Amino acid sequence: MEKFTQLNAIVAPLNRANVDTDAIIPKQFLKMIDRTGFGRYLFDEWRYLDHGEPGMDCSDRPRNPEFVLNQDRYQGSQVLLARDNFGCGSSREHAPWALQDYGFRVIIAPSYADIFFNNCFKNGILPIVLPEAQIDQLFEEVESQPGYQLRVDLEAQSLTTPSGEAITFDIDPFRKHCLLEGLDDIGLTLQKIEAIEAYESRRRTEAPWLFPTVDA
Repeated sequence: MEKFTQLNAIVAPLNRANVDTDAIIPKQFLKMIDRTGFGRYLFDEWRYLDHGEPGMDCSDRPRNPEFVLNQDRYQGSQVLLARDNFGCGSSREHAPWALQDYGFRVIIAPSYADIFFNNCFKNGILPIVLPEAQIDQLFEEVESQPGYQLRVDLEAQSLTTPSGEAITFDIDPFRKHCLLEGLDDIGLTLQKIEAIEAYESRRRTEAPWLFPTVDA
């Protein structure tokens, strides 16, 4: 998993509450067997005017000009500004996969669905929780200033606006450590590889019948 330390990036405002995981990545794309390639189908039913299916070439599909991610001023955005209860609905991990594959590294919202919130951390996305009043302020600033960027500093747990205002946020220390070090569940396990190998070696001696050999 890629380490997260600091980020300077354009903010895209998704001014909708209760955005569920089926809106983030519709159910038909769950048939895809790889973890990559989901970004082109992110918010598929909102971004495009036709029905999407796995494997489609999205370059020629008709796009909804009203949808925020189709607007020129938000191209290249890596920070998504959202409303209450973002990521509600099913527990599909494909939702953070799609957001990350599109290019988002940070989500800012007043609240999240619990499973989605946890899945973000496991996939290298930083979900930031801010009070409703600060979210309102950010929406006003982003929508009124083309090219609006935030500086995100995970170590300092702060956001810096173009005007220089610093906004602090809370994060669980363990999750912060994992993002800073780029550690997902597998990475955390591999940190204990010497202890795991020592245990397996000891068990082979103590209970060899658990480790049958294969005749050549």
